[in-house]
Amino acid sequence: MEKIIEISIISPVYEAADIIPELVERLQKTLVSITSQYEIILVEDGSQDNSWEMIEQACATDKKIIGIKLSRNFGQHYAITAGLDHARGNWAVVMDCDLQDRPEEIPGLYSKALQGHQVVLARRTNRTDGALKKSSSRLFYWVLTYLTGSVQDPSIANFGIYHKQVIKALQKLREPIRYFPTMVRWVGFRKTFVEVEHGNRFEGKTSYNWSRLLKLALDIILANSDKPIWLIVKIGLLISLASFTVGIVALVRYFMNLITVAGYTSLLVSVWFIGGIILMVLGIIGLYIGKIFEGVKNRPLYITEKILNDNDGV
Repeated sequence: MEKIIEISIISPVYEAADIIPELVERLQKTLVSITSQYEIILVEDGSQDNSWEMIEQACATDKKIIGIKLSRNFGQHYAITAGLDHARGNWAVVMDCDLQDRPEEIPGLYSKALQGHQVVLARRTNRTDGALKKSSSRLFYWVLTYLTGSVQDPSIANFGIYHKQVIKALQKLREPIRYFPTMVRWVGFRKTFVEVEHGNRFEGKTSYNWSRLLKLALDIILANSDKPIWLIVKIGLLISLASFTVGIVALVRYFMNLITVAGYTSLLVSVWFIGGIILMVLGIIGLYIGKIFEGVKNRPLYITEKILNDNDGV
């Protein structure tokens, strides 16, 4: 009979070959202080380095480590989904592999969860990222907060511990646009926060550049909010009101014989302005239609190429 797993660790891995040995060692050292019934799920997300080879070595030395290799790079939140789909623990910890989410914080999260909370999120204090990264992160979350209508906390990311009831609820969400923190917020359950120390990146730099952050933000907004459509409606009403006001003023000036020559410049500017608004409206509607098109394809969220030690480790 399969033994019960108390804690599952899910960590998406991308371009992290040199980090994996340190990550595994620190996780093992931390987890044995909590329980012997654990599993570590490393999801390799189409890296170009030898990350998978390092995961294979780790799996060969410890059957409690499960290696999942995706067929290509699907993205961090899809890799998290793959890990959650294979997790068997009563509790699941989701964390990044770069060691900025410190394994040593897991006992504190677990202890807080046992007090009756189904979701315990790690709130990062004194972030060790550079000034540009912090600024871009704050801007990213400010835009998300405004356009999604829900508060997005830049100090909270994926790192946290989640009860298996929460994981089962998350597994039911199969929409093609994935953003783990928003999905956790949507399913509900009893939540609390624990302040944690934000670790230094073990090596390398983040793969989230401005382009990827913009794409992620657009995906999240289009998947979780219709506020851009309402903004268009408001802009349209404002333009209509402005046009009506300008029309009244022009009519009054005409009857007062104050208009002598029709304004070519104002006409040209108006045409360009309205044309730009129309193109923007069509573009936003097109983005929504594009996301609908992606959804109706009903493709799998990820494709698994290899799995090591699945359901072997106890």
